[in-house]
Amino acid sequence: MDILEVENMTRLPNMHHAEPIPEEARAEIDRLLQSGDLFRYTAPEDAPVALLETEFAELLGSRYALAVSSCSAALFLSLKALGLPRDARVLIPGFTFAAVPSSVVHADCIPVLCEVGENYRVDLADFEAKLDGVQAVIISHMRGHTSDMDAIMALCDARGLPVIEDAAHSLGTTWAGRNIGTIGRVGCFSFQSYKLVNAGEGGILVTDDADLVARAVILSGAYEHNWKKHPVLQEAFARWQNKLPLYNLRMSNLSAAVIRPQLPHIARRVADGRRNHDFVAERIARSPWIEVPEKLGPEQRAPDSLQFNLTGMDLDEMRAFAEAAEAAGVKVQVFGLSSDNARAFWNWQFMPEMPELPRTRAMLQRACDTRLPARLTLEDCAAVADVLVQAAEAVMGDTRAYGT
Repeated sequence: MDILEVENMTRLPNMHHAEPIPEEARAEIDRLLQSGDLFRYTAPEDAPVALLETEFAELLGSRYALAVSSCSAALFLSLKALGLPRDARVLIPGFTFAAVPSSVVHADCIPVLCEVGENYRVDLADFEAKLDGVQAVIISHMRGHTSDMDAIMALCDARGLPVIEDAAHSLGTTWAGRNIGTIGRVGCFSFQSYKLVNAGEGGILVTDDADLVARAVILSGAYEHNWKKHPVLQEAFARWQNKLPLYNLRMSNLSAAVIRPQLPHIARRVADGRRNHDFVAERIARSPWIEVPEKLGPEQRAPDSLQFNLTGMDLDEMRAFAEAAEAAGVKVQVFGLSSDNARAFWNWQFMPEMPELPRTRAMLQRACDTRLPARLTLEDCAAVADVLVQAAEAVMGDTRAYGT
């Protein structure tokens, strides 16, 4: 074990622990366990899931919200609720998680991939070139990096194309003052353990479209007349009674009880996450071997992880960098070099079509990802930054690093 390992293993935080669930959740969880009322439709009103939907919609400034089993479920239901025909083509970024094209396939549609640039954002030229052949668009704000939503919405609105925002990583992010997830027709969020709000699993969609959310509610599993327990236009529900299949993607009251007390902590977590990200980004960007792409001007980020590009390294040196960082206590994934990485598009062998995306492939083969939870202190963050910089120096050598 070298000096780098010895020094940092004693002072690095545990990078995988999530922030504790607030104490306020305990009483509600105990009440639910005593009553056994875990199903969202048992109570006639004010079930924890229903309260979560109301509170989350108010938080985002949306008219409606539907809590479901995962963000993947929210994406799937959004596509089905749009009423797209079988084999409709849905444009998505080439840099996203495998769950996104999977949701498109599950919805009996065809994912169409567009290029993503070195800054992790949609390549607008390739995006525009592919728009005329699609019926819908999903924009993944991957790892919380926002593409140019003004340009994207202008292009899609001109063609009458619905936009679904995959905001799994972007709760608390704003674009020109608007909450991410409220710019497109539907916004989908995640409550998986590594997200800003943690329920282990879970998701939610928001929209201002009453008819769309009515269809999504029924599709999610509001059988018989359980849709009456949703505060949405009742005539919209009545139109779709018994006309849609039920996929049973509901959220349980227990998950909602874990989520609701975390909502008041979102603003603090966003501020802490942004502070931590910018602190580490500034320190590691001093290395000639590490580049951190800048955010776009209208974007105010809510990061819970850190992405950066390695420069001047060949593939073996990039692998050695990741190994050196991990040996010192910081797990780093190089998206395109990690075996079977679910964010590398060429691993999605279920795709009905697989395009060549040379720009996206080149980016993924040097783009790195590491956890950076909002709960870390600046001292913790300094230790993480030191590991990353020293790992690059250990691989490339001090002389090469500083050009002497």
